[in-house]
Amino acid sequence: MDNFEYRGNRLHVEDLDLNHIAEQYDTPTYVYSRDTLERNYVAYSQALEGCEHMVCYAVKANSNIAVLNVLAQLGAGFDIVSIGELERVLLAGGNPARIVFSGVGKQTHEMQRALEVGVHCFNVESEAELARLQDVAASMNCIAPISLRINPDVDAKTHPYISTGLKENKFGIGIDQAPAAYAQAAGMNNIKVIGVDCHIGSQLTSIEPYLDAMDRLFVLIDTIAAQGIIIEHLDLGGGLGVCYGDEEPPAIADFMASVRAHLGDRQLALVFEPGRSICADAGVLLTRVEYIKNNQDKYFAIVDAAMNDLIRPALYGAWQDIIPVDLNSDAQLQDFDIVGPICETGDFLGKDRKLAINAGDLLAVCSSGAYGFGMASNYNSRNRAAEVMVDGNRAHLIGEREQLSQQWARERLLPKG
Repeated sequence: MDNFEYRGNRLHVEDLDLNHIAEQYDTPTYVYSRDTLERNYVAYSQALEGCEHMVCYAVKANSNIAVLNVLAQLGAGFDIVSIGELERVLLAGGNPARIVFSGVGKQTHEMQRALEVGVHCFNVESEAELARLQDVAASMNCIAPISLRINPDVDAKTHPYISTGLKENKFGIGIDQAPAAYAQAAGMNNIKVIGVDCHIGSQLTSIEPYLDAMDRLFVLIDTIAAQGIIIEHLDLGGGLGVCYGDEEPPAIADFMASVRAHLGDRQLALVFEPGRSICADAGVLLTRVEYIKNNQDKYFAIVDAAMNDLIRPALYGAWQDIIPVDLNSDAQLQDFDIVGPICETGDFLGKDRKLAINAGDLLAVCSSGAYGFGMASNYNSRNRAAEVMVDGNRAHLIGEREQLSQQWARERLLPKG
């Protein structure tokens, strides 16, 4: 969180005091640093200079069109999993020829739209999907470029909900089935095989699982090459972790260097699909303490953000650092659970946090730029938060706070009688 720092005991993002952002835009509000987004993307692109590559930002991590536009201006590619994400990327100025279309449940109309705009590649996740894509491409008299997403059965040693490369996971084609699936694809008139894809999990803090997956994929690539199927690119997905608490993930440059060294002299373009490692530490969730409560056993800070705004702690038991925006509080240091107003015991942003805070104080939930607003909901009929992008000493509203009337604008009453 390099662009989030205290100056004169007040937390700033780039050159703006977060107190001023709260005064202007209220809370809860997601606040993003443009400079951090750009530096994290550039760290990938610079580390891959000299080899053919694409860095395809995983839109699911944060799909705000301003975030996508910042990255598109840098030449980023995009990893999408739905037609909604496709249309967001196009609206944000992304190049369709630098889009890879992932996801296990692509529907016919999504395939049609992706073929129409000319995406770089479909990451196909099953033989059934492959057959459907062949039919769709044939009906449009065009060729669909594909990678097969291979499940290499590698343990990424991450949370079970974000582990994606084991046999029991829903993603991809088993590596033992892969040669037959590639042979099937190569025999289809409207399919062009161009790559091998895998994604073993999210929030990985070690390089070794990636290298293990590469070794298994190299065996596959050599096996199908003997059948005359030549692979142009290797897509290693995303998943590089960030520091939420005491994690020590490798630096982006070190990760890329290890992958390139492991690739050796193989003539394969490299594709990556980073999301969290580009945008997590580019954002905080700004929230205000409404009440301090002491039930004799525990202190609670009841804030105006909740699990509908940031679900990771409730969903994964995820830890994210929570810090005061102003260090000048005269409050006594206490051990707090930071909880929201939703009617669920699981509605918390953090537990057992030592803080000196009073009602009315502002808190920042750190590293909230990824899987924050994008996973937000209207549970308890709560409006979704505002989103602000800071660029130097300027703040830009990039997502208006939802209004109550917008929540039920799509709903209809039954006719009388």
